[in-house]
Amino acid sequence: MKTPPALLALAATLPLAAFAQNPATETPAMKKDPTAALPLVQEWDKTFPLSDKVEHSKATFRNRYGIELAGDVYKPKGAEGRLAAVAVSGPFGAVKEQTSGLYAQHLAEAGFLAVAFDPSYTGESGGEPRRMASPDINTEDFLAAVDFLSTRDDVDPEKIGIVGICGWGGMAVNAAALDPRIKATVASTMYDMTKVTAEGYFGSEDSAGQRMEKRRAIAAQRTADYRAGTYKRAGGVVDPLPDDAPQFVKEYYAYYKTPRGYHKRSGNSNDGWNVVGCQSFLNMPLLAFANEIETPVLLVHGEKAHSRYFSEYAFEKMTGVAVKGESKKVGNKELLIVPGAVHCDLYDDVAGVIPHDRIAAFFQENLKQGTTTP
Repeated sequence: MKTPPALLALAATLPLAAFAQNPATETPAMKKDPTAALPLVQEWDKTFPLSDKVEHSKATFRNRYGIELAGDVYKPKGAEGRLAAVAVSGPFGAVKEQTSGLYAQHLAEAGFLAVAFDPSYTGESGGEPRRMASPDINTEDFLAAVDFLSTRDDVDPEKIGIVGICGWGGMAVNAAALDPRIKATVASTMYDMTKVTAEGYFGSEDSAGQRMEKRRAIAAQRTADYRAGTYKRAGGVVDPLPDDAPQFVKEYYAYYKTPRGYHKRSGNSNDGWNVVGCQSFLNMPLLAFANEIETPVLLVHGEKAHSRYFSEYAFEKMTGVAVKGESKKVGNKELLIVPGAVHCDLYDDVAGVIPHDRIAAFFQENLKQGTTTP
């Protein structure tokens, strides 16, 4: 069965497969126990070096759907007492050995206990079938990380924040709207996956007819997958890269498909998400209650990023104030625009523009950083 163009476009608002030319692959249907113990890689296999200022360990925790999640814990070397803590995840289709681990390590260098985790169905985390996504379950993954941190002896449960990167930025904002235990939230180079899935990039597919075309295509693919007993993959970042690829796809390639950011467990680095993997994003807007978030939120985005409008949209949802291309603060909600930066510049330290110090200062201010006695 040939995958309909509308379905490929839907699958890769993920955010890449609309431009993927990799042959679609098949992945087995669910056969494993999603609650089974996770086989975790113990050796260092990140895309960045281990800092000599932190201690690193592996951890697992379970979400309320019974899925076991895998995390990397970064702790300031020699720290004692109960620390402020931050849970980090993203980008969408990446693994904790890539961007989220880097952010977590920088936060640990700044004095926080930080956990970077793989969302359900990806990386080292559990959940079958693999490479599925859900606005509900993936928001829950953040809440499960808060459960995990809240019950650690070395964490102050009243000082917990979260960081969501790329597609997990929208999940983080949704989590902040849902769980008051989250005292501060950062969304970096964010995507609202429900907005881009339902509307296409820049509203290019924002009609009832175009959404229905996607619904019909994904319904047909579900039938085909069930009949075959497999899930068709949409393909990761296009490889080889065509000359006429959009600039932001070239930027994704430069990160995910080169030694700079490639990882063998990363969907974006390899064969991507299942074609039906993001079906529910069509009907479930993530930011519906963003205006009810009481706690501080910092949105960080590159000035030249194709995705900047997602952060501007989120800021307007939270504050009622429209902005375009400039930093703005309204109450305890802030949009920080990084001059000259593109989307993937905020994935690693190659360009040297991720405002790690500013992010740490945001958490220090809003989590009242400092150890407390047990």
